[in-house]
Amino acid sequence: MSYYFSKMLNTGFDETIDNVTEALQKEGFGILTEIDVQATLKKKLDVDFKPYRILGACNPPFAYEAVKNEDKVGVMLPCNVVVIQQEGGVEVNIVDPIASMQAINNENLRGIAEQIQQKLKKVLDSL
Repeated sequence: MSYYFSKMLNTGFDETIDNVTEALQKEGFGILTEIDVQATLKKKLDVDFKPYRILGACNPPFAYEAVKNEDKVGVMLPCNVVVIQQEGGVEVNIVDPIASMQAINNENLRGIAEQIQQKLKKVLDSL
């Protein structure tokens, strides 16, 4: 089982970030964190790296249901979306919440993960 969903796009990197953010908002997700891996590697290691951004997306109602059912589930949150500049375009990768929730032995999380997975797949399909 793969742990992510992926799509290659022909849009610019910054445009893709904007499009992904907008698509996530339409499905009820907000961006809690944004990590610019390229800038961090340059600053911390003085290395040049391709544009690579990690967006930490959260859907508050689903996050609330998850932490109500399993208070340690926060170690698996938020749902990460990775945008990478590749040679042939910009790649968007979204975590598969079902794959990440398999590590937790709590049946109540399965239904929540399935609903989140459907929403994240809609995000990717809309790009």
